[in-house]
Amino acid sequence: MRAGSPVSGVSRPAVPGREEPALVAAPGLLAAITAVAVVLTAGVFAVVADRGTLASVQRLDEAWLRLMISGRAPPLTVIANVFNLLGLVYITLPVRIAIAGFLAVRRRWWQLAAFVAAIVLSEILIGLLKGIYGRARPPDSLVATSGASFPSGHAVAASVTAVAAVIALVPAGRWRARWATAAVTFSILMGLSRAYLGAHWLSDAVAGVLLGTSCALLAALVVGQIQRRQAGRGQRQAAAGQYRVDAAPADHAAGRREPP
Repeated sequence: MRAGSPVSGVSRPAVPGREEPALVAAPGLLAAITAVAVVLTAGVFAVVADRGTLASVQRLDEAWLRLMISGRAPPLTVIANVFNLLGLVYITLPVRIAIAGFLAVRRRWWQLAAFVAAIVLSEILIGLLKGIYGRARPPDSLVATSGASFPSGHAVAASVTAVAAVIALVPAGRWRARWATAAVTFSILMGLSRAYLGAHWLSDAVAGVLLGTSCALLAALVVGQIQRRQAGRGQRQAAAGQYRVDAAPADHAAGRREPP
């Protein structure tokens, strides 16, 4: 191609499409945090599953329940009832739908996949584990309850929704760490409120918070890995396409060369 001649249309770089933000900025760190959460979760479930250790856990749970009953006061009961309301399906379901809808409208498909995967996984595990353990609830709960006690469904729903929402909605960085701390704090308060109200044993609440958090982290870890693989594949294809585009003008010019 001669200097000063117009650039062929096929050699112009394509306008880059809108790329979704990375779901996970530090895969190694997330993997380590997820591993710790999963190990702790498995440990709590294993302790409650063993009859020998369950007796010790039950004594601790009963002591904690007595402490909660002795410390009940009208302001604390009002706060605990607010948390009870926030954990009901009539609240959590619209919140989840709103978050998923927002992500879909913004076309943040990887974030949407991680959020939905975390919610679905947690919902499957709640029913399955409650049926397996079949633990009885504490007596004289201050709120209406149904079903088995272990793990706490309120604690699972609160933790998975809060943590998965932070991962999906807040970009990776310092602000995500702050919001994640707030989400975990909210989850812990939800679990404590369940024990305060007598709706669950303390170990039910601990297991619920850990299980919901683990589901959110696992979903983000897996979906983030898939996103990075897809991004790497796209970069390789783009590089190969650019190579062909750069080679095209020379080949085209050689094909137009007239014989002497």
